[in-house]
Order: sequence, then structure tokens, then C-alpha cells
Amino acid sequence: MAAPRQHCARLVRSVLGAWQRGPRAGREWEAPPGLFLGNQVRCVSCGVVGAAFSGPLLASASSRYGQYSALDRILGFPQPDSSLAPSVPAVSVHRDEQNLLLVHTPDMPENSRVLRVVLLGAPNAGKSTLSNQLLGRKVFPVSKKVHTTRCQALGVITEKEAQVILLDTPGIISPVKQKRHHLELSLVEDPWKSMESADLVVVLVDVSDKWTRSQLSPQVLQCLTRFSQVPSILVLNKVDCLKQKSVLLELTAALTEGVVNGKKLSIKQALHSHSRLGTHCPNPAAKDPNTYSVRNPQRIGWPNFQEIFMLSALNNKDVNTLKQYLLAQAQPGPWEFHSGVLTSQTPEEICANKIREKLLEYLPEEVPYNVQQKTVIWEEGPSGELVIQQNLLVPKESHMRILIGQKGLLISQIAQEVGRDLMDIFLCDVRIRLSVKLLK
Repeated sequence: MAAPRQHCARLVRSVLGAWQRGPRAGREWEAPPGLFLGNQVRCVSCGVVGAAFSGPLLASASSRYGQYSALDRILGFPQPDSSLAPSVPAVSVHRDEQNLLLVHTPDMPENSRVLRVVLLGAPNAGKSTLSNQLLGRKVFPVSKKVHTTRCQALGVITEKEAQVILLDTPGIISPVKQKRHHLELSLVEDPWKSMESADLVVVLVDVSDKWTRSQLSPQVLQCLTRFSQVPSILVLNKVDCLKQKSVLLELTAALTEGVVNGKKLSIKQALHSHSRLGTHCPNPAAKDPNTYSVRNPQRIGWPNFQEIFMLSALNNKDVNTLKQYLLAQAQPGPWEFHSGVLTSQTPEEICANKIREKLLEYLPEEVPYNVQQKTVIWEEGPSGELVIQQNLLVPKESHMRILIGQKGLLISQIAQEVGRDLMDIFLCDVRIRLSVKLLK
């Protein structure tokens, strides 16, 4: 009976209490041994949390790589029935496989088509949320705080003969704001660099933000003006948040200067688009987009949009309409990536971004921006699961207490949510441990 009692005592202490060990207790928190709870393994403590989630194991035709591994396909290993395989590729948990896929000759058909799409918008307009919905997996970080995306990230949609490459850029900011807030230079430069290779620009506007929705930001307008030869479409996002749908008519008129696809937008036409949320406004044949002046420094809209979409990025039906439009716009040409590529990010980058996403979501004010992340363990466990340990370094003890939370509940919640997200991205079991330490 002693052993069961000991196990129960450990379980209660793990779930409800804080485990402090040794002289480092005030500056570093460590986890107790893992406790098996059915199919899950949870190591819960103040500051270090490990969580494992059930899913397909890493074992496949090649023991080193994931189930339905794209590398297995390249190397010619037998594959399961394609009708049973997921339609959206998983991201490999191994950097070498991901790198091999990125440089491997694309497995494209003879009639291949391709489209490079740049998503532009103000900070927090919903670009990463929309990108995740279009891709079918949450590979880009999302939070309500601005500047969640710190540098350009790339996602790939491959369906049949078409490949759409999404460039999820940071929210465009001015150089003045970049210097004032000591932000990375990538927040200013990446959107401009992306435009140089774009085939289509998607301008995203958050219509739920009454302070910014009535005009395009000067930086977005400057970008559109400089690259006016690149076709562009307007996407009004978060329309489900509007109580009065008539506001969409006013916004459409302002943001397009009353002109779409070379024709003046009539109220009747706008009403038609407003009544069919999730579909783009039908328009006559386009005129030359350069017919309209782009030199007015006071302008608030862009008269060269080819189409308008109104959607909620959280509504799959609306997003699928936009996705099918993008696939249809793909032009004949060679693919840039193998069909097994979903993103150009390394698995470690995806994990770090997911943790940062949760820090931004749950921590107040400036606290999440001062957390430094360091991955110390990234390996395959004894049962084929992915084992991750990341240290979260904070500059103040007060920040440490905030991040740990009462009885370790906050850091536990963050680890569990990150584990679930990573399991969906990698399609394998994930055991993640977060350690909060004071920065020396």
C-alpha cells in the first residue's frame, strides 16, 4: 500500500503544489518526474512544465523521420494509401529533413502553375490568422498584441497542379516607430523585400478596429504605389464583428476610392457584395490600373484593387472562397517547392514562435517582450515522441512570478497549449518542458 500512497502524494503535489529544489529554488524552478495519467504524461510544477499529447508516433518507413514522411516518399519507401493520408502535409520535426525538402526538386506535374502572394496590412490586422487558415495548420504565431510576427515567414499551399506561396509579412510600420520602440529592422524592411517578387498583393484591413479601418495606412499606400504594377486585392477581415453591416459599404467606398477593377463601384454593386459575405465582388473587365493617379499624398484608399473579399478569418467557408480564388490566379510556371513543404520555418523556429505566441497572449504589458527563449533539448524520446525543453529567461523576479502563475497554473497552461498546437503541426506525440529562470 505504501507505493500507491506515495504515487498519489506525488500526483497531488504535482498538480496543486510547487516543487522547489535545492539552493537555486529562488532563481530557477525544476520539474518533478513525469506522472502517467492514462495516455498523457504531465509534469506540473511552478516554472517547469512537461506535457505529452497522444498522436501518431515518429516511427515510419524510416525510423528517424515522421509518419507519412515526405523524405520517405523521396527515398522511395512504401507509403500508405494516399486516400487515408492527410491532405495538408505535416512539418518534419527534424531540421535536416525540412532542409532537404526545401532544396529538393519539386514533384510538379507538366501543367504546373504558381503564384507568389504577399499579405500586407497594419499590425494586428489578422494576416497570420488568415495565413494559418489558408494553409490548414497553425504554423504562424498569432496573438492580440502587435508585432507578433517579427520577420517574413513563408507558407506553401499545393493543390493539384497549382502552388500558392504565401509571404506572411510583419505589420508595416514606419522607420520612426521602429527606432522609437527599438524594434527589429525586419519589421520595416521585410514587407518591401517581399513585394519585389510578388505576383499578387493581398491587403488586409481589420474592419472591427474603428480607429484604423476607414483608411489604408500610409505605409501600405506607399508600398502599393511603388509597386503599382503588381495586381492587388482588398480583404475586409473580421466582418463578423460588425453589428451594422452597412458600415461595409462606407468602408468599401473609402478604401477603394469608389473604383474596383477599373470601374466605378456603384452602391447597388456594393450591396450585392455585402449580402454575399465570403465571396468577392464580381467586376467587369479591368482597365489599365495605372490610369488612376497615385501621387495624391492625402489619399486614404487605393483605386487599383482587382477584387474585394469580405470575410472572417475564423470562418472556414469564407476563407476557402479566397483560397480557391488564389489557386485560380496561379499562372503557368514551375513550382518553387516540393509538395511536402508547408512552411520554410525550421521546426525549432515554429516551436519558439508558438511559445512566444502564448507569452504574448497571457502576460501583461511589457513582460512578454522581455522574455528570452533558449531551446536546450530537442530529441526523440524512447517511445518515438518529440521531447523539447526550453528555458524562459526573465530579467526580474516579479516577471518570474507572473510567468509561473499561482501554483504554477499559468506556465502549465502555456505548456499544454503549445504541446497541442505542435502535435497538430508535426503530427506526432510531443512532450514539452518549460523552465523559468532568472536572467543573470
